[in-house]
Amino acid sequence: MAVPASHLPMKVYEMALNTGPDSSSGLATAGFHTAKYLPAEWYQSNNDLYHEASTGCEQGERGRTEAKELAERAAATAQRAQQDCTASLGQRLRDIHFWKAELQKEIEELDAETGLLAAQKLRLERALDATEVPYAIATDNLQCRERRQPPDLVSDEVERELLKEAELIRNIQELLKRTLMQAANQMRLNRDHKEVCEMDWSDKIETYNIDDKCGRYSNQSTNIQFHPSSVKFEESASTPETWAKFSHDNIYRAEREKLASINLRALIDNILHDVSEDLRMQCAAVNEAFAKRCEELDDAKHKLEHHLKKILKEIGDQEANIAALKQAIKDKEAPMKVAQTRLYDRSFRPNVELCRDEAQFRLTGEVEELTESIESLKKKLLESEQSLRNLEDTRMNLEKEIAVKTNSIFIDRQKCMAHRTHYPVVLKLAGYQ
Repeated sequence: MAVPASHLPMKVYEMALNTGPDSSSGLATAGFHTAKYLPAEWYQSNNDLYHEASTGCEQGERGRTEAKELAERAAATAQRAQQDCTASLGQRLRDIHFWKAELQKEIEELDAETGLLAAQKLRLERALDATEVPYAIATDNLQCRERRQPPDLVSDEVERELLKEAELIRNIQELLKRTLMQAANQMRLNRDHKEVCEMDWSDKIETYNIDDKCGRYSNQSTNIQFHPSSVKFEESASTPETWAKFSHDNIYRAEREKLASINLRALIDNILHDVSEDLRMQCAAVNEAFAKRCEELDDAKHKLEHHLKKILKEIGDQEANIAALKQAIKDKEAPMKVAQTRLYDRSFRPNVELCRDEAQFRLTGEVEELTESIESLKKKLLESEQSLRNLEDTRMNLEKEIAVKTNSIFIDRQKCMAHRTHYPVVLKLAGYQ
């Protein structure tokens, strides 16, 4: 340990008085002895110089030793401090690299997740576009069926299924639109949090480069210089805890949005699967109702045609019957003429010969029988003619009804069912095409 330098106390000397015979107290020599030192004083002065020189050398040696030791300690301290700072910078670089890698991983995963969600959003858009065709088919079917003629203009099972299909498609379109908005909003959140992580990652890159540069500085570096004003703490500087928490919170929020995006993609998958299944099931229900209705119409049309055939045959038979009745009435004209002529001629018998004999009674009965037969035939003719008119009306009604059924079958089978063959496939309804 170095001993600190200190001044030695001044040595006190007493001056001897000249009292002997050789004293210069005389007036003649007084001028030569007043300013001179005594030998003892001379020796004492030299001894003082020797002592001072010795003391100075000792102090100088101690100072040199202390300076050397201080320089060595300062050099060791500076080297140790520099090594500690370099090691601290190295640890800091490892910490920065860790968070930088975590942020980069999160950025890549969030970017990939946003891409997957964008693909799902595209499926939603395609599925929404694909619903336009089924909706157009359903509304066109309803409009076409409005052109059915009474009594086929009926609210049947087909119409109920078509209305149900149109309502289902409208509800699905609303659901897809809401899901599209949700997906767009989630993609925006994903991009926002990705941008936050990218900014944090960019800051980490810049900081890593700065600290890496600082870690490479050495005493032999040529680009080092004095910066006295840099030895201070910024008021806005973060602590290691808040620094790590900042990146941790960014990653946590990004993870949360990524999980929400994954859940939304799964939800979109389920929605599109259910939507396509519901539409195809309802389409099958409508087609089945159409097929059943067409079978009913075909059956009704066949029955009407069968009855029309019978009516036409009956009309032909009735026309023949009327012709036969007319001929029968006409055939009674000659016997009536014969009988009436006989009665007329016999009315000219003279005097008592004008007798009501058996022939007279028989001729009168014949006329009455012929008259009664003719009246009966005429009555039957009227009835047959009325029956023929009724048959004709029935024939017209049957033909009209057959035309109505034909029109209904054409609308349901040729228009509606043919149009429904353009119904989108399941993959298109699910947004894959």
